[in-house]
Amino acid sequence: MVGGGQLARMTHEAGIPLGIKFKLLSDTPQDSAAQVVSEVVIGDYRDLATLRDFARGCDVITFDHEHVPIEHLRALEADGIPIRPGPDALVHAQNKGVMRARLDEIGAPSPRHRIVADPADAAAFAAEVGGFPIILKTVSGGYDGKGVWFVRTEDDAREPFLAGVAVLAEEKVDFTRELAANIVRSPHGQAVAYPVVESRQVDGVCDTVIAPAPDLSDELAGQAQELALRIAKELGVVGHLAVELFETRDGRILVNELAMRPHNSGHWTQDGAVTSQFANHVRAVLDLPLGDPRPRAKWTVMCNVLGGDYPDMYYAYLHCMARDPQLKIHMYGKDVKPGRKVGHVNTYGDDLDDVLERARHAAGYLRGTITE
Repeated sequence: MVGGGQLARMTHEAGIPLGIKFKLLSDTPQDSAAQVVSEVVIGDYRDLATLRDFARGCDVITFDHEHVPIEHLRALEADGIPIRPGPDALVHAQNKGVMRARLDEIGAPSPRHRIVADPADAAAFAAEVGGFPIILKTVSGGYDGKGVWFVRTEDDAREPFLAGVAVLAEEKVDFTRELAANIVRSPHGQAVAYPVVESRQVDGVCDTVIAPAPDLSDELAGQAQELALRIAKELGVVGHLAVELFETRDGRILVNELAMRPHNSGHWTQDGAVTSQFANHVRAVLDLPLGDPRPRAKWTVMCNVLGGDYPDMYYAYLHCMARDPQLKIHMYGKDVKPGRKVGHVNTYGDDLDDVLERARHAAGYLRGTITE
């Protein structure tokens, strides 16, 4: 697995019961997954020679992130190394311009959009879609709200063009909430779909995920799952695919982003589904039969633990575990930085208000923003 973050850490954990030998290419020995994987190579994923040395002896390569240069992945494929997802699929997660063009080709519903050349062109696009505000995104390099700007005037539009990469303009969608459709697809075309979830953001970062999305009609949930499965097939995705969606005020769904790896909106599956996104990603990239994606409880809620002023962690565990014996805590072993995802909690049960309160309390207590 290329990338040593928490997604690799949790994917490795899912492979342990199957006796799968896991090799990791990590930036530093302190990375989340590098702390727990036995075979770790420290190196730069942007260097082809490093990637080739790392891939030697591997049955399959998969990813913790989408940033490995596509030309390097094509070189590894030419060397006979199975890459899952492959570069022809992964390019759509790396480049938002390529993604939008391909989604248009297959008829997937999206916000109105186009590549813009400069602030004046961005203002022209705004006029085309009914005026400011609009959204500007660098086509590559962004995550967790980075590389995305909410633009109200032509002057506001200057900063995105300083990055030196193409800029995608999108209409500001009038949406009621954000949803995510998570699916997993294997090389021979078997696919499973998890329940559609609601994803709640704070300052551009996922804060809470509710599974399944409350008050979502069966019709719209089915549309979202079918759309995600169709995108995976058309783009040739192998492994986990998260399709982030807007639910509009007039009852439609629009594709916001794609992620071709385990995803924050699927962390609830660790404790809330028969087979987690991580276990199914492992199965998919090894072309094993996929596991049951159905939920174990009526409601499951995931809340991210963000970096803050920690209380004593041992005491925090004492409090949270005593208060809620069903609580599931997943910490990543990461250095604490303000706003950084350092862990998450999962709660589940039959009463959504209760499940939400338990998750929010635990996440807040572990962060240090709740003290009682």
